[in-house]
Amino acid sequence: MAGGCSAQRSEIVHTRAWVDRVVIGLNLCPFAKAPQVKGRIRYALTDAATPQALLADLVGELALLARTPADEVETTLLIHPRVLTDFTDYNAFLDTAEAAVTALQLDGVVQIASFHPQYRFADTAADDVTNATNRSPYPMLHLIREESIDRAVAAFPQAETIYRANMATLRRLGPQAVAALLASCR
Repeated sequence: MAGGCSAQRSEIVHTRAWVDRVVIGLNLCPFAKAPQVKGRIRYALTDAATPQALLADLVGELALLARTPADEVETTLLIHPRVLTDFTDYNAFLDTAEAAVTALQLDGVVQIASFHPQYRFADTAADDVTNATNRSPYPMLHLIREESIDRAVAAFPQAETIYRANMATLRRLGPQAVAALLASCR
């Protein structure tokens, strides 16, 4: 696996652009800017071609995050462009990913957020622009420290309103502008 902020493979360059332009640029996550600016987001790229290989890399990244101080690595984006490219397969894998968190006894320490180029919320149409809140250039698993979430929520007490604001932002931009923005990251 190639990973870390120093790797310059195109998948990492594209993902960094997505974080800067979409996640931070549209303020979809008001908590993302500080770790990005401070260099505390680990961009880990795996060449895994099977779910089993991805699981092994996920376990390694979870262990690395658990043993690394937050002031060095606050969060990890595990980018996996060669496996689980179909959203249905990816979505099914999330149960396996959560089981890995439990097996490593990291429940309450780390949680996984999901991002995929074909992301679709359960009750939305495939072309609903609000799906873009979780659409990324490549399939990826976002490993987030729960203590970071707790700090962010304490600093932003209306955290539950973020998703509504995100949906409104994407609707205001419209499908064509959102598609163009996402495409600009690749």
